[in-house]
Amino acid sequence: MPICARSRPRRVSALDRHGARLGRRLLGHGDGQHAVLELGLDVVDIDWVVVGATPEDLLAQGYRQVGNEFPVFLHPQTQAEYALARTERKHGSGYNGFMCDFSPDVTLEADLQRRDLTINAMAELDDDSIIDPCGGQQDLAARLLRHVSPAFVEDPLRVLRVARFAARFKNLGFRIAPETFALMQQLSRSGELQTLTPERVWQEMSRALAGPRPDVFFDVLQDCGALAILLPEVSHLFGVPQRADYHPEVDTGLHTLLSLQQAERLTTDAAIRYAVLLHDVGKGLTPTDVLPRHTGHEARGLPLIRAIGQRLRAPKAWQELALLVGEWHLDCHRADELRPDTLLRKLTLLDAWRRPERFADFLTACEADARGRTGLEDRDYWQRDYWLGAFAATQVDMPALLAQGLQGADMAKAIAEQRLSQLTNYRNHYRHLSPRPG
Repeated sequence: MPICARSRPRRVSALDRHGARLGRRLLGHGDGQHAVLELGLDVVDIDWVVVGATPEDLLAQGYRQVGNEFPVFLHPQTQAEYALARTERKHGSGYNGFMCDFSPDVTLEADLQRRDLTINAMAELDDDSIIDPCGGQQDLAARLLRHVSPAFVEDPLRVLRVARFAARFKNLGFRIAPETFALMQQLSRSGELQTLTPERVWQEMSRALAGPRPDVFFDVLQDCGALAILLPEVSHLFGVPQRADYHPEVDTGLHTLLSLQQAERLTTDAAIRYAVLLHDVGKGLTPTDVLPRHTGHEARGLPLIRAIGQRLRAPKAWQELALLVGEWHLDCHRADELRPDTLLRKLTLLDAWRRPERFADFLTACEADARGRTGLEDRDYWQRDYWLGAFAATQVDMPALLAQGLQGADMAKAIAEQRLSQLTNYRNHYRHLSPRPG
């Protein structure tokens, strides 16, 4: 009789009953699911695999088929995804160059053998016994990210997945097995990474930006050679020197990673972290004869930031924020040096009055940049309060202006004059209370 088995979380008892009606058991595994369970973390994804069945069997029970490459089915009540057990054989290049066999005689062990990491190659039966043909439990105890088999190199996306797992579990002591890292380097040299679609790259990259330790994700990619292929504009920053009086860490690539660490401390917003990742890409284009100075790197970086956003197909809002941070982060840092009319112009360019939430995100990204420097991680970023105070000082009395009958250009001129006057008073008052904050 064909079988199905149930995944480890026992909160899906309704599926147990459905499995009984099918006369099968349901098996589950997923994106680090067993590692998540063993480490006491929240389960986010549950993958179900059906063993010993055909597409017709599931369709007859009311499941709805989705996906073209191999059969995946949605449960008629829960909409949970179920995939038939399958094996894969490489027949071309890239992520999609596989032939799949999902016949009823594919065993669970054979299905698990195609997984990327041993900690992902485990499943659980109804009796709570663990199916672990690849030593996943041992590697889990050793905090080791190890590939299942040499077939790891058949899927270039696994380089990004392993880097993301390394970031996700870094704070829990996990490390990449040396032999697995060697295969990641091999894949980076093979040309297979160039076959990945922008959607697949962005999916992994955006998930890493939203998760813990995004700096580790990009550090791993840099070390194995993948970042130079997938995000060369950032990879080129490593080894580029900066002035030690501003950047004790000196290396621009290291500064980028330190800034990502600070961004993680300050926010969970992946769009802000994306802007921090790209804020200094212009320094990779600084002429070598003027190093370690980087005058004008903000303007040099803007075409790169645009190109990256378009190539990765990042959300429009993310691209816009990254451009603002790339262009204006230095002006944000030297806020008290700006004249009132310059402050007003910057607030206008940042569209602060119409987009106050984005303006706050801009300030957070700039703070991450300022703190992403060796020994300065806990510095007071007074500029945030300064800019927020300047923004508050520019609020105008619209009822009073409307009462004067002003319209069109006259109204715009009156608003600008009032804002400039209030900014002048604000700046003078601030400098009197706190001259040249350090």
